[in-house]
Amino acid sequence: MTPALPEAMRAAVYRERGRIAVEKRPVPEPGPRDVLLRVSHCGVCGTDLHLVLDGWGRPDSIGGHEYSGRIAALGTQVSGWKIGEPAVGGPVPGCGSCDYCRAQRPALCTGTPGLGEFQGAFAEYKLLPETQLVRVPQGLGLREAALSEPLSVALHAVTRSGVRPGQRALVSGAGPIGLLTLAALRARGVEEVVVSEPSEVRRELARLVGASQVVTPDQLEVPRMPFARVDGAVHVAFECSGVAAAIQAALAQLEKTGTLVLVGSGVERPRLDAMRVLLNELVVTGAYNYDEDGYAQALALLASRRLPTDLLIEPDDIALDGLQAAMERLASGRIGGKVLVVPS
Repeated sequence: MTPALPEAMRAAVYRERGRIAVEKRPVPEPGPRDVLLRVSHCGVCGTDLHLVLDGWGRPDSIGGHEYSGRIAALGTQVSGWKIGEPAVGGPVPGCGSCDYCRAQRPALCTGTPGLGEFQGAFAEYKLLPETQLVRVPQGLGLREAALSEPLSVALHAVTRSGVRPGQRALVSGAGPIGLLTLAALRARGVEEVVVSEPSEVRRELARLVGASQVVTPDQLEVPRMPFARVDGAVHVAFECSGVAAAIQAALAQLEKTGTLVLVGSGVERPRLDAMRVLLNELVVTGAYNYDEDGYAQALALLASRRLPTDLLIEPDDIALDGLQAAMERLASGRIGGKVLVVPS
């Protein structure tokens, strides 16, 4: 028997640049193939900061896409799930037939229609198609499971880089996604990881998570001549801040044939040193979303207890009413770990 649901829920609604408001909204009603989750935790992503603080959002929308919860209601044609089961919201499946899906790269699918209207999980309930539901492994708490989406992003970046144990890496930007990239590298046996970060709070977190060396951005040398090699050059650099100057500096840290992976998003376009790329046969690539089995990898790694989730997640969860203030603190670098919102 399905428990009775309330008619209204609280949600953090984007109003205009720099302003969200907590309002009452109708609880979504599942269609035949839909599932309604009661949201347990929802992480604050860098994209959420752009949507709210930089004004990229659509007025009247609800953000939040890094979430976990328990099933509150099932569509009439949904099978294999039960009320109360723990789950996370996974990616939109690819079409399965385009060139990218056949190459096991569904994040680049050209056959899937646009998302259309998106209503996220900065709310007490989240409606999603059953095809996006991912089961949480036994023994993994919902608080930790909310890291599955950003950890999937970090793991995809590591996959794109081709980095191997014994190689040296740089992580540029130690915000939540940079710290998860650092943790993923350490979990995969990469021991030498240099982290560049301007915030003292985040530098200290990077040390605790396992960076072999922590520097400030101004300590990264950018040689004038494109063939010059810096001391301590790395095989792979992960740029997680999206800052133009940081992208340029990360490229200059590479060994010959090294790889720069662009993970963070930003609005300012960098100037790419094409001669450095040419003369050193460097690779510059993006990392967009997830590996085909990214969520399974992330949830398995979280369930293994090999990641320091106590460091990666901020110790105090926040309510919807504290979301905007937390976003402002994240944007300024005063918060290092992943901020989790508890909507109820």
